[in-house]
Amino acid sequence: MSFNNKNVLVTGGASFIGSHLCERLVELGAKVTVADNFSSGKKENLELIKDRIEIVECNLKYKKLSEKVTKDKDIVFHLAADHGGRGYISSHPADCSTNMALSSIVFQSSVENGVDRITFASSACVYPTDIQVGKKRLKEEFVSFQKSGGAFADEEYGWAKLMGELSLKAFHKQYKVKASSVRIFTAYGPRENETHAIIALVAKAFAEQDPFKIWGDGKQTRNFTYVGDIVSGLILANEKISDATAVNAGITDFISLKDAAEMVFDIIEWRPKKIKYLIDKPVGVKHRAADINLAKELTGWEPKYKFYEGLKKTIDWYINNKDRDYVRKNLDKLLMER
Repeated sequence: MSFNNKNVLVTGGASFIGSHLCERLVELGAKVTVADNFSSGKKENLELIKDRIEIVECNLKYKKLSEKVTKDKDIVFHLAADHGGRGYISSHPADCSTNMALSSIVFQSSVENGVDRITFASSACVYPTDIQVGKKRLKEEFVSFQKSGGAFADEEYGWAKLMGELSLKAFHKQYKVKASSVRIFTAYGPRENETHAIIALVAKAFAEQDPFKIWGDGKQTRNFTYVGDIVSGLILANEKISDATAVNAGITDFISLKDAAEMVFDIIEWRPKKIKYLIDKPVGVKHRAADINLAKELTGWEPKYKFYEGLKKTIDWYINNKDRDYVRKNLDKLLMER
């Protein structure tokens, strides 16, 4: 399948992941429209392609606005959501739960306007939290809509994403729209904000926080996945999957917060005298990494970036684009807001 001259809508396209996706789609020749309410997305994220895309500022929870932006579109990538890092989703459960309505409205508008393909940006937060206490790679089959006890998502944000997947399956089942969902695992990279784990660590090191504060005991692990690989996963799913199957996009490595911090210190060439572990802070599940066999089988996707390589690119971006004094003065605020 070619994206050349296709009319493509990216909801949430001014976001961290969304903006990288838009750049890739423009490279592939797509005619891209971004729909974003800029509650967390930023117009500067689209600076490199602003003259080659259409930007529509709107709240897609309003059906008429959703109908307007999905009109005459061939493909929709639905990334728009109320979300943030662990601190945000733990303290804004009602806001995150509104994503259920948002996704259904976007899917319904897309189908009514004859959109050919829809790809939904889901999350690893759809996986049952009770199976993430040990280092067990998560397989898509661990979530089931057919069997009793087949779902136990991670907070309201995870349930909303899971309901987004179910909603998209329903639209495919009833209207035969080609569809796919991609379960994104702990993305990081340039343009991400400080509410997420990797940028939080980078910001603290950049500000030379000492004692250096790590949420949790530092032993919790994640499979930090570079944004370029996430974008490839979204595009391949859109091209290769049509039956609303959900696939993982994440690396298979379990990387602890403590080890990630050590890599940050190494790259920045600064080290605190003391590290303080804040065990009273929200940290989510104990361990999380992806099994990628299904994604590889159905789409040919596998990550290209090793963690250290992606981390180096991310830190270079952060240092070149952030003011140290500003980060120091506003660090606590940056770590909690979207």
